[in-house]
Amino acid sequence: MNTINFFPEIEKQTARKINRFQDELLHKLLVYLNRNSRFYSNLFRKFHIDPGSINGLTDLVHIPVTTKDHLQQYNEDFICVTREKIIDYITTSGTMGDPVTFAMTDKDLDRLAYNEAISFTCADGLKGDIYQLMTTLDRRFMAGLAYFLGIRMMGASIVRVGNGIPELQWDTIRRIHPNTIIAVPSFILKIIEYAETNGIDYRASSIRKAVCIGEPLRNNDLSLNTLGRKITEKWPITLYSTYASTEMGTSFTECGEGIGGHHHPELIIVEFLDENDKPVKEGEPGEVTVTTLGVEGMPLLRFKTGDVCYHYTGSCKCGRTTIRLGPVIGRKKQMIKYKGTTLYPPAFYDVLDNIDYITNYFIEVYTNEIGTDEILIHVGSSRSIEDAEKDIKDHFRAKLRVAPLIKFESAETIRKIQFPETSRKTVKFIDNRKKIKS
Repeated sequence: MNTINFFPEIEKQTARKINRFQDELLHKLLVYLNRNSRFYSNLFRKFHIDPGSINGLTDLVHIPVTTKDHLQQYNEDFICVTREKIIDYITTSGTMGDPVTFAMTDKDLDRLAYNEAISFTCADGLKGDIYQLMTTLDRRFMAGLAYFLGIRMMGASIVRVGNGIPELQWDTIRRIHPNTIIAVPSFILKIIEYAETNGIDYRASSIRKAVCIGEPLRNNDLSLNTLGRKITEKWPITLYSTYASTEMGTSFTECGEGIGGHHHPELIIVEFLDENDKPVKEGEPGEVTVTTLGVEGMPLLRFKTGDVCYHYTGSCKCGRTTIRLGPVIGRKKQMIKYKGTTLYPPAFYDVLDNIDYITNYFIEVYTNEIGTDEILIHVGSSRSIEDAEKDIKDHFRAKLRVAPLIKFESAETIRKIQFPETSRKTVKFIDNRKKIKS
């Protein structure tokens, strides 16, 4: 492992060389899928596709996309290995429907570790760093295991505290002196609040960096959003944003320049597609669509993640020349049409996170009596209802030009909805819209 280069040479090459490199890997993947994947071999036959006729990335448009519905309906047909080769079973979070099972081999776990090692290195990680893991390793969760394997591979140390329990987080920081935390950004605010309440001088702690998962830290112009600003104004540590999913088995992680998550060409092909599955230009939002490279158990071809992002192609001061991914604007299925305006939940989060007296919240979207989208914000607040409702609506009008309905509830009631026992992620968005039958 000491011979592994955690800043791969391919990430410093020209776009042309990177494309040629990926053309070869794509060819190997297509042969593998045709031979081992029931789903993709059937797809190739159905659409009369000769995998040998796909000569490179530019020919990908001739292959139909794969969706989350496909994974849910034909889950086992994606598995390319015998049961004896499967080492680890994991599931997706189920945020956008029923969780999907993923099967991973020894080779896949090595690939996962390598991805995290080069990703943490991208985020200015070094051998000898100590990472405090504030997310779970259990509950069929890929991320926690991936972080552990990657940090071990890069020669750094990790302390597995898990999620929640601010008191235990601070006790661990006091005892072991980690310099980096891995956490959901909103939880960082909770441990800051705990420290302030309990007289802990968190600014004088050993923590210097935070690798942030699960929630966006930046606006579309790559400046810190409300959540990111709130953290750094209180605690001047360096934040590194990441984007990843179970299906990709790969992450896009920021370097210290903070201008988007870097692409790892050895591990994944990424496209940005419009409503008609055609590539969008730089500067236009597109659905992140991935083809996994080097995966043995359940490789995916042109998988549409449902996440809409901007992408950037200019080189970075860190020396990487690969594509960079901007923050997730929203999930395609969570798009809301409200009073003539197209909105995504993160836009609401940014407004609500900027109102100090809001303790917690979640957003409910439903179909009203005239058949259009209606938005109801459930708010836990430390302020009286009479003067808070108008103020909250004024914030929305100023930022989004529209004002949703507001319902005040106890912070404890909202907390129970936000953290159900069956979910690995904080619930901030509930979609109760009527589904249109085709």
